[in-house]
Formats: sequence, C-alpha cells, structure tokens
Amino acid sequence: MSNLSDTFKNGKAFIAFITGGDPDIETTEKLLYAMSESGADIIEIGIPFSDPIAEGPVIQAASQRSLDAGCTTDKLFDLAAKVSSNISTPLVFMTYINPIYTYGKDKFMKKCRESGIKGVIIPDLPFEEKDELSSFCDKYEINLISLIAPTSNERITMIAKEAKGFVYCVSSLGVTGVRSEITTDVNAMTNLVRQSSDIPCAIGFGISTPEQAAKMSKAADGVIVGSAIVKIVAQYGKDCIEPVKEYVKSMKEAISK
Repeated sequence: MSNLSDTFKNGKAFIAFITGGDPDIETTEKLLYAMSESGADIIEIGIPFSDPIAEGPVIQAASQRSLDAGCTTDKLFDLAAKVSSNISTPLVFMTYINPIYTYGKDKFMKKCRESGIKGVIIPDLPFEEKDELSSFCDKYEINLISLIAPTSNERITMIAKEAKGFVYCVSSLGVTGVRSEITTDVNAMTNLVRQSSDIPCAIGFGISTPEQAAKMSKAADGVIVGSAIVKIVAQYGKDCIEPVKEYVKSMKEAISK
C-alpha cells in the first residue's frame, strides 16, 4: 500500500485543501500543479456535495459554485488521473458517505486507485461504522483517513490504533472555517495518539495564518488548511493561481522553520 504516512518523513507536512471544480475544472487543474510547486506535501480535493455538513459557509459556497459549473465526481476522477501522473504530491479526496454510496463503494475505491488518489477523508463516517468502507479501501490500497475531535478523548486511542495514512486532528468544534484563535489543547490530542501509535498527526479546521500554522506544527506532524485557500479562490476566481501559490509558499515556510 502506498502509505501517506511516508510523506511526513521529510519534516512537517503542509496539507492544502481546495474544492474540486471551483470556479471550474481548468482552474482546479492549474491550482493542483501550482500548490505542488509551492510546497504542498499532500493536496485534498473536496468533491462538491449539496449537503456538506462539516463545512462552514466558505466551503459550502465553493461546493455550490462547483456544482453550478457542472463539476461531477467523474470529472474529478479524470482530472486526478491526469494530474497524479505529472506530480509526486499525493492527492486525497475529501467527500461524504452519501456520494460514495450513490457511486457504489467498490466502484468508487477502484476509480480512486485508477486515478492515483492515495486516500479518502469522510467527515460523516463514524469510526464505529468504518468497516462499511475499510474492506474496499484495503482492496484497492486506499488510505481511509480517520478524524479525531477534541471531544473524542476516550476514543482517540482506539481510533489511532487502526488509523491509516495520518490522523486528521480536528482543532476546533463545529464546522470548517477560519478562526481568529484556536483554543483547543492540541498537544493533549496528539499526545494521546502517540501513546498508542506512531502514525503522523495533522491538525486542521480553522488554521489560516502563518503564525497559527507555525504554532500548530509544533504540536503535530503537519497542518491542514482549507477555508483560507478556498477564500482566495472565491476572491480571485480564475485569477487565483498566483495568490494561492504565494499563500501556500508562506504557510510551508512557516511550518518548516
């Protein structure tokens, strides 16, 4: 299995998220190349969905723009296949359980494998129900990435023992979005993971500034940034490539110090 955890062996990892197809597929393709060049270690592509319950208004709006522009899961599979053969940065899909069921569990994971997708993040798949998908992920060597939340204390150890690729530590309760400050004791979460597994921990939800990224990276093996990048895409539309490139570069530099 191509394990995403290998990505963390070269130092702190910067994981960038964009909504696939926002503002259109062509811009998404350019963004994937640009973020890879600028130092993103893993790129998450959000599959647009009409009911993204874990997302705040920024990513919800991006999802709607993408759907309005005609983006489909198949178009993103085609894009991933094209881009993954040209860059070494691993690509991961972030989606919800409903689109996977609709597509067909086996068919979805098979297409992930064929398209060069290395992992999937499914915010509304409870750990207790992951067996519904894990056999298909294992069959096609796709890392099913587990999320842990600040409320998961007694479950963190259990989740960490079975996690694949990396553990997605949710730094704040609620939905995704930019936060002015992050008050969760992230160290406590990552320490609990490390007591039971040597799997890398990446922290996401709310990180937007280089200062926040640098602070969070001290407690974790990587940081995940989504809404802040999606906001740049919303602001500049098709002209977002250079601004996103500069932003990713600044964030990668902040966690590499």
